[in-house]
Amino acid sequence: MEELLDPELGEVRVFLVHDDNKPRKLKHNLGHRRLLTFGGAYSNHIRAVAEAGRRHGIETIGVIRGEEHLPLNPVLSYAAACGMTLTYLDRAAYRRKHTREVQDWLRERWGGDVAILPEGGSNAAAVRGCAELPGEITGDYDVICCPVGTGGTLAGISAGLPEGRRAIGFAVLKGAGFLAGEVARLQREAYRRTWSNWEINLDYHFGGYAKSTPDLERFIAKYQVERTYVAKMLYGILDLVRQGAFAPGTRIVAVVTGQPSTSVAACGAPTGFDSGEPRCLR
Repeated sequence: MEELLDPELGEVRVFLVHDDNKPRKLKHNLGHRRLLTFGGAYSNHIRAVAEAGRRHGIETIGVIRGEEHLPLNPVLSYAAACGMTLTYLDRAAYRRKHTREVQDWLRERWGGDVAILPEGGSNAAAVRGCAELPGEITGDYDVICCPVGTGGTLAGISAGLPEGRRAIGFAVLKGAGFLAGEVARLQREAYRRTWSNWEINLDYHFGGYAKSTPDLERFIAKYQVERTYVAKMLYGILDLVRQGAFAPGTRIVAVVTGQPSTSVAACGAPTGFDSGEPRCLR
């Protein structure tokens, strides 16, 4: 763990744990011969699935939101180079990708044996992978925090927490009240029960997914952190500390799920909400 040193923290201590949640989400999802998943044109989830498919000899299919644009951007080029077959859904159909109608059509097209992984990778198997994280943290702590896009990471962390600890997720998108239901649903699917040791803070989305403000930009420049997820979580933690939300002596672990990245504007035009997937290239 790396301690975040900032005089504004006072007697509260914050420790950074760097952990890429993509491999955790995929770890228990790789026992298939063929795997189909969804994402936007700049989705790190698409990239991660393609890479895992190449490494483990799994045939992968990426269903990309919107129309094909050639030449492929670097994310999709990398996915294709890993052997992923790319296909596209128009935005109306993409919004219905979770429905039985669309999934039956996809299985008819790609084969009944294809396993379908949700956008962002959050399912019961992903939750079980993320639940392993708390057990790998060697230092003592009271609270663990993580960014929340689809809810899978928080659902797993909560399930794996030792007794007496609690988890706080920081939503990175606007209007994310539905995420509490998603976290509970994922826990039920993974363990047939839910936990009460977690909460989601909705106050630090800064206008919505991949949106920012001058205040957040200054924070990113100061701490040199990934902007879509990590910056919003860390800003929220420090702001809550300033407000006295944590008792003196509280030890907080902040899960850093990404490295510093360039801005969305520098990467390309936003393509719409991607269920917790960054649109910018790292």
